[in-house]
Amino acid sequence: MISKAVSQATMARFAKEVAKYPADQKQSAVMACLAIVQQEAGFVSTESEQIVADYLGMAPIAVHEVTTFYNMYNQHACGKYKLNVCTNLPCQLREGGRALKHLEEKLGIRMGETTADGMFTLQQSECLGACADSPVLLVNDRTMCSFMSNDKLDQLVDGLRAAGDK
Repeated sequence: MISKAVSQATMARFAKEVAKYPADQKQSAVMACLAIVQQEAGFVSTESEQIVADYLGMAPIAVHEVTTFYNMYNQHACGKYKLNVCTNLPCQLREGGRALKHLEEKLGIRMGETTADGMFTLQQSECLGACADSPVLLVNDRTMCSFMSNDKLDQLVDGLRAAGDK
């Protein structure tokens, strides 16, 4: 069954991912399928989790566990730019907390919130694997930004805002 929440093109992409694994291990494609859903809808809804679970023959709770374990899956609509600031201990020791506080003040939101204009969502992240480069943040789960001083944070936000307004 194809739900209104997931297009036929998305289902075809699911099939392509599942084909990468032996037939009895199609659940291995769960992360890829969740990423596909998010690319189409912007986030992974409970309904989408159910569709992925049905498609892969998994318990819905198993899919939900994957969705909630990783920061890269949005469980609700986010801003155009999602900023994940590493708050793990090594980054905290190298000004990660300061970076998060600076962004909260600059954006006028708290961690976990989205700006009123829908431009930015600010989230904390566990280890981003760049401890020597801290403080670090990840933009839209794709672009790592390192050594983020207040000036660099201001430049990043101002540049993204300018790009987003075009």
